[in-house]
Amino acid sequence: MHEVAAHTPYAPARAVTDLSQCYFYHTIDIPGHGTVEGPWDLRAGIDAYLGGVDLRGKRVLELGTASGFVCFQMERRGAEVVAYDLNGDLAHHQDLVPYLGEDLRRAAAEWSSLIHLINNAYWLCHRAFGSSARVVYGSVYDVPETIGQVDFATFGCILLHLRDPFRALQSALRLVRDTVIITEPDWSPPLRYTADKVKPPPVLGWRRHLLRLVHKLCGDPLWRREVWLQFREELVWRAANTMRTRPAMVFAPDFRRREPKDAWWHLSPAVLAEYLGMLGFEETRVTWHEQQYLGKPTRLFTIVGKRVKVDPDFLG
Repeated sequence: MHEVAAHTPYAPARAVTDLSQCYFYHTIDIPGHGTVEGPWDLRAGIDAYLGGVDLRGKRVLELGTASGFVCFQMERRGAEVVAYDLNGDLAHHQDLVPYLGEDLRRAAAEWSSLIHLINNAYWLCHRAFGSSARVVYGSVYDVPETIGQVDFATFGCILLHLRDPFRALQSALRLVRDTVIITEPDWSPPLRYTADKVKPPPVLGWRRHLLRLVHKLCGDPLWRREVWLQFREELVWRAANTMRTRPAMVFAPDFRRREPKDAWWHLSPAVLAEYLGMLGFEETRVTWHEQQYLGKPTRLFTIVGKRVKVDPDFLG
């Protein structure tokens, strides 16, 4: 068992037994309570979410544990987990988007209440599962060295919510010996065509003959519209290919709609691979998968980075 530092960063456990005092970020089957629903349901796809990595015997730092579903699943797979997150007192560290005129104090107070309920959900599950995971509360930009070295770190759909995702990675990965696992929403349009095709296939068969007939009856505008639609399909394909294969990050906030309130970036796998390479994790692989969000399939990607180089400041 890992030796706890003299000035321990670990939070004391909370005794929480009342579901009404909790908010669950993930759907979870809790001993003694049954199935409790949350917006995300990873139960059928948790292995894909974690990149199919073997966690047995590994010490894992989980950034953004929320109500703990992923934490307890990693424990079931043989990991020793240090769960890291904000608590209600640290809600001011939540990177809310500061739209002009927004009441940020009220928003921070609302987030503080929500985070407290999420923390409660974690501790209720921790008790119900008989978990031995330990918890550290703090800013993701200042992960304490007193946690010590870990084998793995996981970032489960949190980088999009951070104003400075690279800084968060840099803060946590200085503690990681071996592997980082990052899962993020896949914001690129779906790739309908294989990468070796330069553009979508032409309109053929009965659809083309029908369009020719309608073109003769209705005139040129309809035919021009078909050409325009093909052009639009090609643009979508190119955009998808760019988002997935190039180091791109798209700014998410829209000041006109004043949304989203808590998301900053759409990150491509390629830009994350660049980030990881800069931090010594030069070997990466990417997989795509679907998870359930609000009852609908949602595309995500997971990038697994392997440490190749050690930072001079890495804990020795």
